[in-house]
Amino acid sequence: MAVAPRFAAHVLGSAAHPVHTLEIYLDYVCPFSAKLFNRVYNDVKPIIDSKFSNKVQIVFRQQVQPWHPSSTLTHEAALAVERVDPSSFWKYSAALFENQVNFFDVNVVSETRNAIYKRLSALAAPLDVDEQQIYKLLTISDKPIDGAYNTGNQVTGDLKLHVKAARLVGVHVSPTVIFDGIVDNSVSSAWSVAQWEEWLARNVV
Repeated sequence: MAVAPRFAAHVLGSAAHPVHTLEIYLDYVCPFSAKLFNRVYNDVKPIIDSKFSNKVQIVFRQQVQPWHPSSTLTHEAALAVERVDPSSFWKYSAALFENQVNFFDVNVVSETRNAIYKRLSALAAPLDVDEQQIYKLLTISDKPIDGAYNTGNQVTGDLKLHVKAARLVGVHVSPTVIFDGIVDNSVSSAWSVAQWEEWLARNVV
């Protein structure tokens, strides 16, 4: 599936005309998504760069899991970071996964939505991304706007597009891997570097 120019930061790789596309559907509060992200970001990407240069692009796909209410908020935060500083999207995603336990159900149940947004915005500061800009995009008004009560925030429209994209291809579980447009259920978040190397050698031509 193509990536809209406004979400170009979701693509990891410099290949101008890649032969293959590896799409990883991830949820920021899913432990298995964290394992897959860390493996792909830290280990698989360097292998691709060294052995399959210009052949593979990696695409991060937002996979919101609504039974964890904070999932929506974390994905919104990543989209806000992309809007403010696209170059920090993957680094911020890494920070979200590193700190994901802080946004699990039991750690957010007593917080307001805007309080959670405040903490999510603070995660951007170490990346030299203006957390105040992030919070401004995320914050929800506590008053109706023009008579509307479900006002959303400034990235609600972006999130809807990502949710729609996942629904169109029927993705449900996180993580899910799609390679060249086809779901590959053989790929596991528990894979070692050696298993990834074997898979890449078999599939990248």
